[in-house]
Amino acid sequence: MRETRILEFKETITNTFLETVSAFSNYDGGEILFGVDDDGNIKGLSNVKQACLDIENKINDNISPQQNYTLEIQNSEQTIKLSVKSGLQKPYLYKSKAYKRNDTSTIEVDTLEFSRLVLEGKNIRFEELPCKDQKLSFEILQSKLKEKIQIETSNRDTLKTLNLYDDVNGFNNVAGLLADKNHFPGIDIVKFGENISIIQKRITFENTSVLDIYEKALSVFRDYYQYEVIQGADRKMVEKVPEAAFREAIANALIHRVWDVDSQIRVSMFDDKIEVVSPGGLPSGITENEYLSGKLSVLRNRNLANVFYRLGFVEIFGTGITRIKQVYSEALIKPSFEVSENAIQIVLPVYEESTNLTLDEKVVYKLLSRNMLKSMSEIAPYISFGKSKTTKLLKDMEQKGVIAIEGKGKGTKYRIK
Repeated sequence: MRETRILEFKETITNTFLETVSAFSNYDGGEILFGVDDDGNIKGLSNVKQACLDIENKINDNISPQQNYTLEIQNSEQTIKLSVKSGLQKPYLYKSKAYKRNDTSTIEVDTLEFSRLVLEGKNIRFEELPCKDQKLSFEILQSKLKEKIQIETSNRDTLKTLNLYDDVNGFNNVAGLLADKNHFPGIDIVKFGENISIIQKRITFENTSVLDIYEKALSVFRDYYQYEVIQGADRKMVEKVPEAAFREAIANALIHRVWDVDSQIRVSMFDDKIEVVSPGGLPSGITENEYLSGKLSVLRNRNLANVFYRLGFVEIFGTGITRIKQVYSEALIKPSFEVSENAIQIVLPVYEESTNLTLDEKVVYKLLSRNMLKSMSEIAPYISFGKSKTTKLLKDMEQKGVIAIEGKGKGTKYRIK
């Protein structure tokens, strides 16, 4: 066994476990095993029944409000399993402080995270809070409503229906996000050249409606990853990166990001891929596996997602990652997804069909780059084939026109065409 974000070992009973009880109660729950050392070895407790009483008394006397937990004696009365459930009355405090798990350690939350816990405990989302600017206009939203769902005139009742306004608190934060002008961050787009030291273009869209930001990001995308090919009397649009996938990635970033931090969504554009990084990890109540598999969707900004859905910018709530994977189902190089505590990254590679390559050729192909020449010594350590077979596979792919071979002898290098 080993410790994880939701599992901790305690060889003895000291008050430090109460910090982890606070963390588990404030977030996704977890278990603490008493009588087990840091390496997962069972050491046992001398008197487990008394230990259970001690644990129960420490929790009841030191954690507030009261949380939901159970105690279970295990391993022939040698160890105790404390199971702590995520609570509804957040934040759960130990010595007037709230805690969270950071990988396998427990740390105190910062001021911003504490505020989020308070809102969650009151069942209030950030997007529902009153917007600090109440003088808002919605010409962009009204134009989209007319264009997409034929609402000819928009008024205060329309905004109420979209959960953007109420008579008591006025405009909320999601109304601010959709307003023509606002104080919120947006998207920072950088187009790189051959490497990250060469910046061909940088543009930031912010302090305007997220609908406008979404459309402008698509416009920049089309400039770099779409072009027309003339075939006789016909013109054919070619997409280096599927627009459907980029749309989903940008919509996903806008809908699921945290908006209470002054940080831009970062879009890095390269010749062979696009990276989209949105601020904020996964919302509470969903695991990385559930998010990436599409089994479960927890919307951080439900009302914003509803507007995107009504306007047809997203098809079904919570299917963005699944749809990106479907777009790339026949591609040689698949998109990748990375989830961390404070960010989510989606990488969309240039679309390459895989139908004319053998399974062995695909293995080698995935190690090559479109922009960087790679030698045999940079390829061989990552595959199980011998050097002679790898060389033959590379020559076969050159004949198929998918890679280029440059140089001779020991100086021979390879890249994707």
